[in-house]
Amino acid sequence: MADAQGTSYYSDSTAAGMLGFCSTELRAARSELVAARLIAYSAPFYQVLSLEPTAAVSREPQERLGEELSVGEILRSMMEAK
Repeated sequence: MADAQGTSYYSDSTAAGMLGFCSTELRAARSELVAARLIAYSAPFYQVLSLEPTAAVSREPQERLGEELSVGEILRSMMEAK
């Protein structure tokens, strides 16, 4: 859950429990999301960032479907892709 600005402040243990992750999996997924510029993280705050493409993104742009995803869904998807 996040506020209107996309900010959440769950502790690592709460976030991991909600996602069904161990602490190592949570840290790895969070690092990937930060590296992909999908979230900003400064303990204990998470913020979902804009999905607008930027010139600094080095990967091929992917089609945006306009669907809303929770941070948990994004994290689960990233962990399943490994």
